[in-house]
Amino acid sequence: MHEAWYRLLSILVFTAGFWEGPAAVLYRIIGDDHGHPMRPVNYLDAPWNFVASGAAIAVTVVLLAVLDKGREKALARERDAGDARAHAGSHTG
Repeated sequence: MHEAWYRLLSILVFTAGFWEGPAAVLYRIIGDDHGHPMRPVNYLDAPWNFVASGAAIAVTVVLLAVLDKGREKALARERDAGDARAHAGSHTG
């Protein structure tokens, strides 16, 4: 997968996690928000919306870690493939 896709997925995961996690908690505490299509976790009652926000934060962190690990593996594969091509090219002359 191209690095641009990893960056795009990372941005989307971070944005969704931010809106369902810290932003939802802040809107609930500061603005007494009780739900919005961008923050559906706030439709839940008082203790459960904080639990759901915490779970959203945890899922976001795990997904970002998986995406980063996948990106590192893809870069290593590309680097190894480039080294193999360079090595093969130097012996075919």
